[in-house]
Amino acid sequence: MESLVQSSPQNSPKPHNHQNHHHQDHDCPTLTTTTTNHHLEQTRTNSSTLFINKTTATQLSNKGSMIKRNKRSMPLLVINYLCLFIGSVSSSLLSKYYFIHKGSSIWVSTWVQCSGFPLLLPFIFIPYHLLHCTQRIPFSHFTPKILVLSVLIGLMLGLNNLLFSWGNSYLPVSTSSLLLSSQLVFNLILSVIIVKQKVTFSNLNCVILLTVSSVLLALGSHHDKPHGLTRSKYFLGFFSTIGAGLLFALYLPVMEKIYSKVYCYAMVIEMQLVMEAAATVFATVGMALNGGFREMKAESERVYDKGENVYWVTLWCNVVTWQLCFMGTAGMVFLTSSLTGGICMTALMGMNVLGGVLVYGDSFGGVKAVSTLLCGWGFCSYVYGLYMKARDIGEEDGGEGDGDKEGTHQEIGMDVHKLNDSSV
Repeated sequence: MESLVQSSPQNSPKPHNHQNHHHQDHDCPTLTTTTTNHHLEQTRTNSSTLFINKTTATQLSNKGSMIKRNKRSMPLLVINYLCLFIGSVSSSLLSKYYFIHKGSSIWVSTWVQCSGFPLLLPFIFIPYHLLHCTQRIPFSHFTPKILVLSVLIGLMLGLNNLLFSWGNSYLPVSTSSLLLSSQLVFNLILSVIIVKQKVTFSNLNCVILLTVSSVLLALGSHHDKPHGLTRSKYFLGFFSTIGAGLLFALYLPVMEKIYSKVYCYAMVIEMQLVMEAAATVFATVGMALNGGFREMKAESERVYDKGENVYWVTLWCNVVTWQLCFMGTAGMVFLTSSLTGGICMTALMGMNVLGGVLVYGDSFGGVKAVSTLLCGWGFCSYVYGLYMKARDIGEEDGGEGDGDKEGTHQEIGMDVHKLNDSSV
C-alpha cells in the first residue's frame, strides 16, 4: 500500500516552482503527444500511399498485360473466324449437294458432321512432341468433370446434327439458313440466364430484327418447297431446323460457361475432340440401328448420280468443312463470347443464302429479300454497338494522363483519409 501511494501522481512530491510545474506537466506532454501523433499519422499516410500506389501499379500492370494478351490473341481470333466462314458456307453447300444428287440418308449426313474429329489430333500432339513450342502436356488438367461435360455436350451436338440433317434434306439452303438465324434469339435469352449477358440496345435490336426476319420467312416460304416434297415433310424439316437452332443456341452459352474455367486454347481443341468423338458415337449407333452403313455403300455404288468417286469426295469434303465450322465456333466463343459467336454465325447466313441462290438456283422472292435485309440490318446494328463501345473504351484509355493521375491521387487521398479515420 505504501508503494502504491508513493507511485501515485497525486501523492508524489511537488516541485517548488508551480509555473514551471504547470508548463512541464501540461505543455510538454501535449507537445510530445502532438509530435508523436504527427509522426504516426505521417508514417501511416506514407504506408497507406505506398500500399495504394503498389495496388494501382499492379492494376495498371494487369491492364497492360491484358491489352497485350488481347493483341496476341487477335491473329488467333482472325484464324478462327476464317475457319468459321469457310466451314459454315462450304458445309451448307456440300450438304445440299449430297441431297440434290440423290443422296438421301439422314444418318450419313449426320455422321459426316462429326466424324472428322481425328483431324484435330495433329493440332493437339504436334506442338508438344515435334515442334516443342509448348511445355504443356496434352490433356493435362483435363479433369473428370470437364470430360463428363464434354461427353454430354457432344451427345447434344449429335442430336443437333441429326435435326440439322433433317432440315437440310427437306428445305432449300436459303430457307434453312435463314431459319437457323433464329438461334440468335434463343442465344441472347440463354446467355442472359446462363452467363449473365448484359442486354443492350444493339443486341436487343439485333434479336428483334432477326425474329421478325424469321417470322416473315415462316409465313411466306411455303411456296418454295422442292418438287415432290410433301407438306408433312416440309414442316418436319422446318421445325427440325428450328430445333437445331435452339440446341445450338443452348450450346453456345453453356460452352462459354465451361470455357471460363479453361485457361488455354489447347484445352479448347481437346474438349472439341472429345465432344466430336461423343457425337460420332451417337451418329454411329444411329447408323448401325437404321442401316446407314448399308445405305452409304448402296448410294456410292448405284444411287448417287455423280458416280462413286464424286460421292466419296463429297463426303470427305463434308467431313473437313464441318470440322472447320465447329472448331471456328468453339474458338470464337472462347476468345470472345457466346453472343458474339452467334452474331458472327448469323452474319454468315446471308452468305449461305446467296450461295444457295447462286449455286443451286434457289428462288429469292420478295419475302426472302426482306428477311435477308432485316438479318443484315440487325447484324450491322450489333456491330455498330460494338464499335461505339470500343471507341468509348479507347477514348478513356487515350485520356490517361494528368487527369487519370489526378483521379488516382484523389482516390489515394480518400483511401488514406479512410485509413486514418479507421485507426482513430
